[in-house]
Amino acid sequence: MSIEKFTKEEEMNYTEILGGMRRYYGEGRTQSFEARRKSLEKLEQGLKRWGSRLEQALAEDLGKASMEAYMTELGQVREELRWQKKHLKQNMAVKRAPTPMTQAPAKSLRWPHPYGVVLVMAPWNYPVLLSLGPLVGAVAAGNCVVLKPSAYAPKTAETLAAMVSEVFDKGHVQVVTGGRAENQALLEQRFDYIFFTGSTQVGKLVLEKAVRHLTPVTLELGGKSPCIVAEDADPSLTARRIVFGKLVNCGQTCVAPDYVLAPKGKVPALVEEMKKQLLMQLGPTPLNNPEYPRIVNGKHYRRLMGLLERARIETGGRGDERTLRIEPTILTGVTEQSPVMQEEIFGPILPVVEYDTFSQALDFVAERPHPLALYLFTRSRKTARQVMDRLQFGGGCINDTLVHLASSHLPFGGVGESGMGAYHGQKSFDTFTHYRSVLSRGKAENPLRYHPYTPKKEKLLRRFLG
Repeated sequence: MSIEKFTKEEEMNYTEILGGMRRYYGEGRTQSFEARRKSLEKLEQGLKRWGSRLEQALAEDLGKASMEAYMTELGQVREELRWQKKHLKQNMAVKRAPTPMTQAPAKSLRWPHPYGVVLVMAPWNYPVLLSLGPLVGAVAAGNCVVLKPSAYAPKTAETLAAMVSEVFDKGHVQVVTGGRAENQALLEQRFDYIFFTGSTQVGKLVLEKAVRHLTPVTLELGGKSPCIVAEDADPSLTARRIVFGKLVNCGQTCVAPDYVLAPKGKVPALVEEMKKQLLMQLGPTPLNNPEYPRIVNGKHYRRLMGLLERARIETGGRGDERTLRIEPTILTGVTEQSPVMQEEIFGPILPVVEYDTFSQALDFVAERPHPLALYLFTRSRKTARQVMDRLQFGGGCINDTLVHLASSHLPFGGVGESGMGAYHGQKSFDTFTHYRSVLSRGKAENPLRYHPYTPKKEKLLRRFLG
């Protein structure tokens, strides 16, 4: 099949793009098992061919080392592709459901069907993973997709557009590049589903636009994800895994540990252990470490450096605006009024907040908007159960950070201000699928429902319905 590229004029004509996709979808070219599997295989092969170029783009946009690029982006997309291919036939199958006695004889069915033409809007911090991850689910579910990567990662967006134009027919998947104006123009269009990953502020705007067309949405947002350290936590293990979670992508991760809640008497020892881990993982001069990513742009660099003013810095604190790198920085003496606690940090700055009692720590989290992630370090199952029962959050880990989002077997998503809806594995297929409830009946039927209503019929009806 020949694949044509849109001209620049066509790229700006979103009504025309969507019209072409609706015609393509209406022809049924995306919905069969064979078509879906072939599309997933083509994307899998395309990812192999374009992998080195995508890694290079990530290095140019964010300074990511090839290992981190594969570990946190390309490798996870390939894992999602494998999962969707393996479970595709089962997911597409029509499912039987129980039929109540009042409806018998009949078959009750859950019939999966694609939404149609969907919009996937991705952020800049994981521009490959958060573009292609949802795309895999949307294609597996049989949809046509407009993919809008972030302009803040321009080289990656350009490479994704080139790869997608090679892999897919333009009526099936189309990448639209550009910035805020293009985002706003796309949101003026009527899509059958919108999947957005980004900030809570922009997520609210997306939801406002979607409401006008009553378009269903998934919002993957963010927030201040806490890391609660209990009295019985192993200090060395805790420090190692907190530092890992904070260093990945230079802290520019929606589920990075945003702040640490630690017992007052344990803070000095924990800070010392984290200092050791920073030295072990990045060396004595992290600003010169070629494997340490950078801040995405000057605006965010200056915002982050501003959060360090008048703060008690235990380690780090220096930056290089020329390279957009900031040393991993640990802050103590932090209170809920501190500037660093007023916004999601999204960078390599880790404030440590002291608590007197564990209940106080739980109250601190419960009184704030529901976070996208929560991390707990404890050796006690009772403590873990207490946290799980008390606090509301999207997902998280016990005695680790970040890694819960790397599984196709665990749905990933937020709650409240950290988002709505979820994806990964089964949940990705479900998110981009409308399950139609269908009752199928032959000639046989129960005459009870028909007029005339009689005392005998009413007696039987009340017996059936309890």
